[in-house]
Amino acid sequence: MQIDTEALTKEVGRIRILTRRLLDERLSGDYHSVFKGQGIEFDEARPYQPGDDVRAIDWNVTARMGEPFVKRFSEERELTVLFMVDVSGSQSFGSAGRSKAARAAELTALLAMAALSNQDKVGLLLFSDRVVKSLPPRKGRTAVQRLVREVLAAEETHEGTDIRAALRFVSATQRRKAVVFLVSDFQDAGYVRDLTAFARRHDVIACRIADPAERDLPDVGLVELWDPETHRTVLADTSSAALRRRFAEEAARVRAEQERDFRRAGVDLIDLSTDSPYADAVRALFRRRAQRRR
Repeated sequence: MQIDTEALTKEVGRIRILTRRLLDERLSGDYHSVFKGQGIEFDEARPYQPGDDVRAIDWNVTARMGEPFVKRFSEERELTVLFMVDVSGSQSFGSAGRSKAARAAELTALLAMAALSNQDKVGLLLFSDRVVKSLPPRKGRTAVQRLVREVLAAEETHEGTDIRAALRFVSATQRRKAVVFLVSDFQDAGYVRDLTAFARRHDVIACRIADPAERDLPDVGLVELWDPETHRTVLADTSSAALRRRFAEEAARVRAEQERDFRRAGVDLIDLSTDSPYADAVRALFRRRAQRRR
C-alpha cells in the first residue's frame, strides 16, 4: 500500500493536539487510580512496631540485627499496556465523516498518552485475518507517536477479521500480565472461548467501535452494499420499512449477544461510535471501574 507520508504526518499531529486537549488532569488521574500495577514489590525492611502483622516479619534480617524487622511492600505502579487494534476492511467504513479506523487511532492515542503520563510501557498489535504488525511494549513519547502512526498507516487494509488468531499470538508472546485494549468492531465469530482464557491472564477492555449506519439502515432508496472483508455485494431497497426494521433488530441482537459474551468472559466494554465523543466513553469506563473498586 502506498502511504501519503505528508498526509499521515499531518493526521498524527492533529491527533496529538486533540489528545493533549482531552488528556486533562482529571482523565490522567482517573487512569492512574483505576488501573493497578502488576502487584506489590518489596520496598524495605523496618523495625517491628506494635500492631504489625507478625506474618510480615523478615526472619533473616531479624536474626542478623538481633531485633524483629518486618518487610514493607509498595504497589508496583508500572503497567504494560497493549493495544490490539483491528485493521480489517470493515474498519475503513464511516458514514459520519470519520471512519472506524480513524476513531480507533484517536482512542489509541488518548489511552496511550494516559499511559505515558503514568510512566507505563505501551505496545501494539495490528491484526486483520492475520497479525499485520507487532510492536513490543516500550516507554516514552516516541513509542506513543510511532504507535499512532502505525494505526493510521494501516487504515486502508481490505481483509477479514480473526480475533482468535490475534489473541493466541499475544498469549504466546506477552508473558507478563498486561492491560489490553482490544479495539475492534468485532465483526467476527468463534473467538469467545479464547477471549475468556485470555482475560484470566490479562486485564482486558473491549473497545467496540461502530457506525450509526450499522445500527440503523438509512432510507436512501435502492443501493448496492459492498462488504470490504468478503468482497461480496448485495442490492438492497432501503426504502423498505420492513427491511430497515429487520436490519435494526438483527444489529441489536448481535450487539446484545456480544455484550453477554464480554460479561461472561470477564471483559470490560467501552462502546464508541464514529459520530460521538470518545473521551466521554473512556471516562464512563473509568467511573465504572472506580465504583467496583470501592
